[in-house]
Amino acid sequence: MVKETADALVSTGLSKLGYVYVNIDDCWAEIARDDKGNIMPKNSTFPSGIKALADYAHSKGLKLGIYGDAGYYTCSKTMPGSLGFEEQDAKTFASWGIDYLKYDNCHHDGSKPIERYPVMSKALKKAGRPIFFSLCEWGEMHPAEWGFHVGNSWRTTCDITDTWESMISRADQNELYAQYARPGGWNDPDMLEIGNGGMTKDEYIVHFSLWAISKAPLLLGCDIRNMTQETIEIISNKEVIAVNQDSYGIQARKARMHGDEEIWVAPLSSYRTVVVILNRGSVRYSVTAFWEDMGLDPNTVVEARELWEHKTLKNRFVGNITTMLNPHSCKMYVLKPIS
Repeated sequence: MVKETADALVSTGLSKLGYVYVNIDDCWAEIARDDKGNIMPKNSTFPSGIKALADYAHSKGLKLGIYGDAGYYTCSKTMPGSLGFEEQDAKTFASWGIDYLKYDNCHHDGSKPIERYPVMSKALKKAGRPIFFSLCEWGEMHPAEWGFHVGNSWRTTCDITDTWESMISRADQNELYAQYARPGGWNDPDMLEIGNGGMTKDEYIVHFSLWAISKAPLLLGCDIRNMTQETIEIISNKEVIAVNQDSYGIQARKARMHGDEEIWVAPLSSYRTVVVILNRGSVRYSVTAFWEDMGLDPNTVVEARELWEHKTLKNRFVGNITTMLNPHSCKMYVLKPIS
């Protein structure tokens, strides 16, 4: 499955868009370490070992991620955690060619994550290989406030599920920590559910738009070996991905909330602004975004490009922009001042 997923990232063209991590989650190791204390891949699932998978991913121009836990066992309780074995496990991961570590927070000794996570952070830095460190303590101890000096991303929420209510609530929780995100350290509202079938197309477009404008890690949570064309079109929108990857790295904030109407705004490089105009409600609305809510001079004339229609609007806009939105839908514009 891991090799097939790597193959699919390449064959679908997703790897060229930046989707380069193939991440293995819980349950990949044997329940017991070997007699030297080394963590061991589960032989029945990975008979060739993890290094062989990393080598395969690297041969495709991809990177391999793995899962660990800052406790005695992982959340499934089917494999060891790294508590007390941080340096040994970090060296093992580096020797295998691992590029990414998701580090969970189950079955620990009762100490705070802010005490346990830096231990693995230091071990990874000493291991001799760059490894992206993804902190996953579900936002319980506000990792956004301390995670930048420990890891590269930090979960701000508990686990997402494939429903509108779960997705939009994770976006809300993540937005509260926008001030802490910046290049090198990102708020993580959990993986993308696009393609799993629990939401409508419009809702998945909202999902991708909010994760992109929030500069969240874009981690695909569907089976990319069996995606519909609709799913591929959403997750491969180059213009929306470019917002996520913009060099400024500034996470969006809610500039205005009025009932079910919301305006999410972030500055972009080259004097541009990105705005998501969102209808969270169950009825059709006309929604207006005002320049003053975005920090723009009200007299600024802008050119507006809608990123889901891939269309630059013919009209020029001064002071505001208005759009009609169906229930649970959004528009995503990049605004460029022209005078």
